[in-house]
Amino acid sequence: MEIREIKEKLTITAVLQHYNLVPTATGSLKCPFHEAKPNSRKKTLQIYTDTNRYQCFHKDCKAGNGDVIDFIEHKESCSKHQAIEKAKEMLGYSPMPSGTQDAHSDKSEVNQSGETIKVPGTGFSIISAERIIYRTEEGLEITVLGGIRLEGLDRLRVTLKVKYEHLSIRHSLDLYNDDQQQKLIRKVAERLEVGTSKIGKALNELTDHLEAYRLQQIEEGKEDRSVTVALSEKERKEALMFLKAPDLMRRTNELLGESGIIGEQINRQILWLVYSSRKRPKPLHVICLGASGTGKTYLQEKVSRFVPEHEKFTFTASTENAFYYLEPYDLCGKVVLIEDMDGAQYLLYPLRELQTKQWISKLVPIKDNANSVTTRTRKIEVFGPICMSGTTTKERVYEDNANRCLLLHLDNGQEQQESIMAYQRKLSAGKVNSDQEQSAAQILLNIQRVLEKVKVINPYAESLKIPSKCFKPLRTHEHYLQFIETVTWYHQYQREEQVNKETGEIYIETTLEDIAVANSLLKDILLTKSDELPRAIREFFEQLKGWLQSNNQTSFYSKAMRTHFRLYPMKANRYIKTLEGYGYLKRMGGNKKSGYEYEVADWEDYSRLQSDVNVLDELLNGLKTPNV
Repeated sequence: MEIREIKEKLTITAVLQHYNLVPTATGSLKCPFHEAKPNSRKKTLQIYTDTNRYQCFHKDCKAGNGDVIDFIEHKESCSKHQAIEKAKEMLGYSPMPSGTQDAHSDKSEVNQSGETIKVPGTGFSIISAERIIYRTEEGLEITVLGGIRLEGLDRLRVTLKVKYEHLSIRHSLDLYNDDQQQKLIRKVAERLEVGTSKIGKALNELTDHLEAYRLQQIEEGKEDRSVTVALSEKERKEALMFLKAPDLMRRTNELLGESGIIGEQINRQILWLVYSSRKRPKPLHVICLGASGTGKTYLQEKVSRFVPEHEKFTFTASTENAFYYLEPYDLCGKVVLIEDMDGAQYLLYPLRELQTKQWISKLVPIKDNANSVTTRTRKIEVFGPICMSGTTTKERVYEDNANRCLLLHLDNGQEQQESIMAYQRKLSAGKVNSDQEQSAAQILLNIQRVLEKVKVINPYAESLKIPSKCFKPLRTHEHYLQFIETVTWYHQYQREEQVNKETGEIYIETTLEDIAVANSLLKDILLTKSDELPRAIREFFEQLKGWLQSNNQTSFYSKAMRTHFRLYPMKANRYIKTLEGYGYLKRMGGNKKSGYEYEVADWEDYSRLQSDVNVLDELLNGLKTPNV
């Protein structure tokens, strides 16, 4: 009987009745898993009959939350395996195979003096994952040291300690290899003076038990360990009230700030919406760029903590083929968080395929069994969709990766740095209200959980355009439309549901307000996509022009510029060469010894780019005031 069947058939109510526990009409009762204060009447254990789960809200309770098997495990103070057997017994099934019993149960025997003594019980016993014992009625005890490996069902390698009376031997073998097993039988018979038939029978029975145990552990491993407790009615109402109130994006941004995210107001809103899009058919993807120490990973971690644990997948580095050997749906509908893309170079190809095709596959040769020379080809597949988020210190991202993502450049300005340092000082001084931050974070997490899947239709899509100077316009245009749809989807509780008369499908429509929100958030990203200069060099160039204008200069020497901006010589030279190569600077004179003189060749290029991006607002205004 599989674990899934047990959980479906055995109700939490039946388990409570078995232990003579009676909840109140609201499903609460005193928790049996921890000691309450004397004369305490608090009922901290809540029963959820609709989901067949329980939750104890006491801070010191180790039981926490769980299902019927977890309840039995804590109540009986037993192992998971024993709890499953107990659950089967409650359903009317035989609790253990014939000849199997609990390791801690003993049997009674009468010795020659007529005294009753306790001896270790016989059967198959799971002491721990690292120690499994099998005892026969003849007094033979076999201990599996180090447990068994779950992968590779074509072999069963174990290290055994075989004991009889006061003698014992240790031996490693594959129980599926007949030659190795026969060698062990002869060795045990010779040294322990036990009949070969008894040893052979014991090994065969042990193998059967280990097979069943391994299959059970594999099945149990497939169960979702990250099941979260259902939202209480109060939490759900609070989240829905927040989503239904006006000015949703402004209030979301304020709540993100209250949760402890300092600055980065545009970027944190974009990340919030991108991570929310994991529930949509075509999720968005994002890469955070910035120099070391600018807070890329910090921002990603802060915003991603509002995504439920079972809906995200985090790693820092990986081998090339690791993703192909995940379970087929391990990544489906999840936010895949890469702490540092520089450490995951080998994974970027399968990630790109998951982003675009929403599935990856690979053909691998495998042997029919461990001793076979025959191989066959097996196709392994992993399915999306995924929402990918990564960080990098590189100024330019590989083109195929950049084209699939929204690129967020972190604010490294003086004001942002001062804000972060001020927060750090308050935190050190104990003046940060951590309870308020935690409360805001919990509300944001609850909001993510109440958002539902619903189709979005944009009736204004045919009238929308992106700036003409955007590089890779096809994918950029698609991202722009998807982002607008995500904004609409986030406002789902403020949009009237409509029904397609032909298909009966329910959908909501994009409003002009959604487009305005998307335009305000994406302007900087689209501006960067239109600029041929990397963001770091563009920021330097604009600062350089500002410095020259403030000093009424039209030219500068590289040494004076480097001193003013406190740049390393190599970085300063690289910036100047890049700007000179693109034609933004011209060398006017000087020499290698005293330094070269440069002047700005184009003062208005950035203004033209900004003007081109303003086409978004012009189109929006045209939609608001259509020609009559």
